[in-house]
Amino acid sequence: MKIKFCGLTNLDSLKHACALDVHFAGFIFAEQSSRKVESSFINQLIDFNFHQTIPVCVFVNPSIQEVYRAIEILPNTILQFHGDESDRFCSQFHQPFWKSIPVKDSQSLNMSNNFPSAQGILFETFSENLYGGTGQSFDWELLQGIDLSKKYILAGGINRTNIQSAVSLNPWCIDINSGVESELATKDNSLMDEIMTIFNNG
Repeated sequence: MKIKFCGLTNLDSLKHACALDVHFAGFIFAEQSSRKVESSFINQLIDFNFHQTIPVCVFVNPSIQEVYRAIEILPNTILQFHGDESDRFCSQFHQPFWKSIPVKDSQSLNMSNNFPSAQGILFETFSENLYGGTGQSFDWELLQGIDLSKKYILAGGINRTNIQSAVSLNPWCIDINSGVESELATKDNSLMDEIMTIFNNG
């Protein structure tokens, strides 16, 4: 099982995540996100040593040029799409990509069939006015009967109080954003430590 810390916005948090051997570090490029990365931070990543951690660039309905700019800086990145992008759009960059599926009910899960080229399918909490980042969990009972260990990423409101329940679902990857924040968009190193301790101890 893998783990990702998403919404990183500064070098201190990124260095700490990498030191903890987090599998994936997520950077949000969506304009409407309170965790959108500043260009000054992203430019610092050109020569950054990620060690074993893989960067993930997160977009919501981006232009083609926006995606290519991120790939120029982080050529080994995974692309993560949270908007209304099609499989064809996501796959044109010839990079591994993940596609988010907002889960409202059991029918939502079928949307994953529209993305045969995706290396990962991320299940997150449905919202009428947000593309992810709700800080809320959806009803995980809806996932019964799905083998989540294949390529499924579980996201949405995962924190130190429910991560053990998330792990018990045996997803391929767990994605944590607000669960390692002391306040909105501010990552907390001690919360990262605590989450990783729980995660590593199963």
